[in-house]
Amino acid sequence: MDLRIFTEPQQGATYDTLLSVAKATEELNFDAFFRSDHYLRMGPSDGLPGPTDAWITLAGLARETRRIRLGTLMTAGTFRLPGVLAIQVAQVDQMSGGRVELGIGAGWYEEEHTAYGIPFPKEKFARLEEQLEIVTGLWATPVGQNFDFNGKYYRLKDSPALPKPAQSKVPVLIGGHGAKRTPQLAARFADEFNIPFGSVEDSAKQFARVREAAEVYGRKADDLVYSNALVACVGKDEAEIAKRAAAIGREVDDLKANGLAGSPAEVVDKIGRYAELGASRFYLQILDLDDLDHLELISSQVLSQLG
Repeated sequence: MDLRIFTEPQQGATYDTLLSVAKATEELNFDAFFRSDHYLRMGPSDGLPGPTDAWITLAGLARETRRIRLGTLMTAGTFRLPGVLAIQVAQVDQMSGGRVELGIGAGWYEEEHTAYGIPFPKEKFARLEEQLEIVTGLWATPVGQNFDFNGKYYRLKDSPALPKPAQSKVPVLIGGHGAKRTPQLAARFADEFNIPFGSVEDSAKQFARVREAAEVYGRKADDLVYSNALVACVGKDEAEIAKRAAAIGREVDDLKANGLAGSPAEVVDKIGRYAELGASRFYLQILDLDDLDHLELISSQVLSQLG
C-alpha cells in the first residue's frame, strides 16, 4: 500500500515551504510528493505569496530529494503545449534520476485562465486526447527517428522527439468521475487511474468502468494501478482532530464522511474499505503545509499499520 503526500500550493505556499514538506515526505517513508497544477487560489485563502509553477517546483525538488516519486495531480492540459510538456517532464525525470510521474487532465478552472491570460478552449477533452498521443508518442519514438502527428488541434513534423526521460516509461496518471470518455482515455494511455475525492461507492462504480474499458482496449484490468485522492485530517484524539479541521476551515463530520479523517485507527479502517475495491495507492491531500507533525503522526500510526 502506497501513501503519497498531495499538496495544493495555489492556496498559499512558497517553494521553501514545499521543499520542507517534500523532505518530510522522504524522511517519513511516504512514497511520493505530488502537487496540484493551478495558478489561482480557491475558497477563502488569500493565496499569498502567490502561485508557483508545478514543473518548476518539481525540477527543484528533483535535485533536493533522493528517493520519493514526484508528480502532478493533475497537470492542466490547457497550460502547456504537448511538445513543450514532453520536454519539461523528460528533463525533470532526468534531473530526478527517473522518479517523475505525469498526472494530466483537461483543465477546468476557467477563472485562473482569465486571471493570467491563458486560453480556455471549449474542446478541452478532445485536445487532451491529442496531447496524450503526442506526449507518449514523443517519448516512445526510438532515438534517431522522427515523430510526426497530424491532428485537429496539434501538428508536429520531423520532430527529433528529444529529450528522452530517464525512465523507459514515465507513468501516466489519468483520473476523474466521467462515466465514458475518462475510462476510455485511461484504458488507452494510463498506467494509473485516480479518483479525486470520491466516496467508496463512487469509487467502486468508476473503477469498474475503467476495468471494463481496459478489457475493451485489449489490456488486462489489473495492468493499471487504481488510486484515490482524499483530504487527510488525522489526530491522536478528538481535540487534535478538531484543531486540524479548524486550521483548514473544514468541519470534522464532513471530513470523516468524505475524506481520511479521524483517529489513526479510523483512517486505517477507511483505507481498508477502499482497498477492498482494488485501490492500492492513496494521495493524502495535506492542506496545512506548516503542520509537519501531522505527517509524522500519519507516518508513525497509519503508514506503519499498512505494510
